[in-house]
Amino acid sequence: MHIFLTGATGYIGAAVLDALIKGGHKVTAMARDKEKAERLAAKGATPIVAELGLPKRYLAAVKAADAVVYCAYESSPRGVALEKQTLESMLATQAQASQADGKVRTFIYTSGVWVLGRAIKAADESAPLDPPPHVAWRPGHEDLVLSAFSATQRTVVVRPGIVYGGGRGIVADLIKDALNGLVRVVGPGKNRWPLIYDHDLGELYVRILETPTAAGIFHANDEADERVGDIVEAIAAHVPQKPDIRFMPMDEAHKKFGSYADALALDQKVRSPKARALGWVPTQPGVVNSVARLVEEFRNSQRDRNA
Repeated sequence: MHIFLTGATGYIGAAVLDALIKGGHKVTAMARDKEKAERLAAKGATPIVAELGLPKRYLAAVKAADAVVYCAYESSPRGVALEKQTLESMLATQAQASQADGKVRTFIYTSGVWVLGRAIKAADESAPLDPPPHVAWRPGHEDLVLSAFSATQRTVVVRPGIVYGGGRGIVADLIKDALNGLVRVVGPGKNRWPLIYDHDLGELYVRILETPTAAGIFHANDEADERVGDIVEAIAAHVPQKPDIRFMPMDEAHKKFGSYADALALDQKVRSPKARALGWVPTQPGVVNSVARLVEEFRNSQRDRNA
């Protein structure tokens, strides 16, 4: 299968790229500059140097591909509006291509479980949404993708939990802080984070692409229901010198992190029945039971970056 991938140098996109290449798929991946393009080529992808705001540089590749996997995220003030415009142009280009040749194409959009809001009871893909302000725009983009479904365009939304592994992401930030001697936790740490190992997440995208009937919303988490305080304590026990752990009151966290604080403080119990129905099973038992290896992955990633 020929896949067009955005965000291939990002955290989730890199995991998806590795899984696609491992699965024998042909990948055309977008990069913002020549240096990143060279890194993608070294992994086995065909790079295109382009930005989301310059559709003339990449829409031909969208048209030529069997599937588009959207993992890009731009955190700039224009990021939300730019993503909406990009989704609209990519979906329209893909639909036109399928109408012209009759071939079914697939579009996968990467969202996240934070759109569910607080979920103290197990929330599957049919659960109602109550996003905190930090991701209040995401449901509209999900709807944009899902509403494009047709006989020749299969559309999918993947909602990953908090991704860990490979020395990147929120959990890696906790490891870095622990190694530096001070970990700050937003709130009392009793809330549960839905989590997913990066390699397991990449494998889910491959399963969805390779299953012609897979459509709609898919959650992606390991269902370990780990509490933030337990994760931090486990990390603290696996670094050379136990760090100080400080639980930040929410008013202080809001001043430091803004709306991001509410997302980090969400208590969520999430389930992924549709993903598991594809035969997908996470290989990792959660963060608490994997900390020793995650700390080593973090150290290796730091050495690689400094090499």
